[in-house]
Amino acid sequence: MMESAHVPVLAQEAVAALTIKPDGVYVDATFGRGGHSRLILDRLGAQGRLIALDRDPDAIRAGAILQDARLTLVHSAFSRLAAVLDELDVKRVDGILLDIGVSSPQLDDATRGFSFRFDAPLDMRMDPGSGISASDWLATAEEGEISEVIRSYGEERFAKSIARTIVAARQKEAIRSTGQLANLIAATVKKREPGQHPATRSFQAIRIYLNRELEELSAVLPQCVDKLQPGGRLAVISFHSLEDRIVKRFMRNEALGEQAPARLPIPAAMLKPGRLKLVGRAQRAADEEIAANPRARSAVLRVAERVGDAGGGAT
Repeated sequence: MMESAHVPVLAQEAVAALTIKPDGVYVDATFGRGGHSRLILDRLGAQGRLIALDRDPDAIRAGAILQDARLTLVHSAFSRLAAVLDELDVKRVDGILLDIGVSSPQLDDATRGFSFRFDAPLDMRMDPGSGISASDWLATAEEGEISEVIRSYGEERFAKSIARTIVAARQKEAIRSTGQLANLIAATVKKREPGQHPATRSFQAIRIYLNRELEELSAVLPQCVDKLQPGGRLAVISFHSLEDRIVKRFMRNEALGEQAPARLPIPAAMLKPGRLKLVGRAQRAADEEIAANPRARSAVLRVAERVGDAGGGAT
C-alpha cells in the first residue's frame, strides 16, 4: 500500500460526484500521492479501469508502490490527456477528476523550492526535468515582465515595487534560494495581510507562471468534454480564484451551447447545443476539514455531466 499521510482536499465529495460505475473507465488527471486514485479504485470492480496522470516524476515514483492491475500510471502533463488516452486506445471514459495546483507533498519537500518555509534552491518546477527554474527566470526576466507576472497571477498590489527590488538585488547577487527571495519581498511589502507572509502572493504567481498552470487548465478542459461519454462526469477542484474562474466560465459556456450573435436572427436548430449540464452548486470544504487542513479554505469543487452523443461508449 502507498503511504497515506497526504489527504487530498474535498476527496470524498469529488469522488462521490463521479458516480463510479464498478466496470467504468476513469481518469485521475492529477495523481499526486494517489489519494483520489485509491478512493476511485475502492469503488471499481474487477473489470473497472483507472488511468492516472501526473507531470511530477516524484508522484510517478510514489505511485509505483500502488500495485493494481486496474491502474495505468502515466508521466504526463494533463494538457496531453487526449493524446494519452489515444495512445492507450481509450476512446471514451466515464469520469475525469482534476485537482488543480501544487500538492502538499510538493510544498513540504524543501528541495522543490515551492515554499519559503524552508531556505532551499529556488526551483518551483512541477517537472524538474523540463522548463526553466524560478531562479534562472528571475535572473534574466525584464522588470516589467516580473511585475506583470506577480500582478496578474498573484493579484499582488505591490508587484511593481517587488519587481524593482528583485532587479536591483540581482545586480549585486544572484537570487538562488527561496529564503533570499522571501526576504527581499518581505523588506519591500510594508502592509501585510493578517496571517499571511508578504511573499505568499509572489511565490504563488511565479509558480503558476513557470508551470503554465492556467494555460494547462484551459487546454485540458475541452479535451475532457471530448473524451467523456454521455452521462460521464467531470469534477474539478481548484484552489485559486483565477483557476476557478476558468473552470466556472468553461462549464457555464459548455452548458449554454453556441449562442447567436446579438441582433442576428439565426434559427436555434442551427446552433450547437451545450455538451455539459451543471451538477449542483460549487462545493466548499466543511469547517472540520478546514480546521484539519487550512489549505482547504480556498478549495472549490465544480461538477458537470456530459450530455448528447459523444460518439460511443467508454473503452
